[in-house]
Amino acid sequence: MQNKIDHFAIGCSDLETGVAYLQDKLGVHVPKGGKHAAMSTHNCVMQAGNESFFELIAIDPDAPDPGRARWFTLDDAATQKRLSERPRALTWVVNTTDLDRIIADSPVDLGEVVDFARGDRTWRLTVPRDGSLPENGLLPAFIEWSPGPHPSTGQQDLEVRLQSVKLTHPDPSRIEAMLTTLNVRHLAEVSQGEAGLAFALNSPSGSVLLD
Repeated sequence: MQNKIDHFAIGCSDLETGVAYLQDKLGVHVPKGGKHAAMSTHNCVMQAGNESFFELIAIDPDAPDPGRARWFTLDDAATQKRLSERPRALTWVVNTTDLDRIIADSPVDLGEVVDFARGDRTWRLTVPRDGSLPENGLLPAFIEWSPGPHPSTGQQDLEVRLQSVKLTHPDPSRIEAMLTTLNVRHLAEVSQGEAGLAFALNSPSGSVLLD
């Protein structure tokens, strides 16, 4: 089983606001991506190095109600309040070659496995039915792609690189134990503090921490 960071998500109240915020922080204009019909969301994306990508995501105001809770807590009132203040780090997603084993071994409920498709690519992703995030986003979602080149290879390279996923928690050993069980301990830095998620990036504007 191989696990690596697939992508990481920054949420925003609307994509225009998020793009402007990232232009100021990173010195790049994140291009439009696509729409997620099953979740009534849309995104902007760019490469982030090592076959991973950066996702800026928001509720799609032109899409109908999805008939279920949107992913990444986007329907949650507390998340919406936070995003009204500024874009925020929401979650990170790990690319795995054995999603079923990850789910079987997980110490927490990762949610249901939802099948998605865009064009000729399909993927399976863990999505809690209530739209929550495992450990409030400190534990990743997991994705398994259909065979083929990673989607990041078709995205623009704006010289933004993910340096590390940073997790803080009052009981870091508990989070570390969960990450170890999920076989992803090597993919994040864990330290003690108020529970939080952040992404350390190198960009045309220098080193930037997005939380």
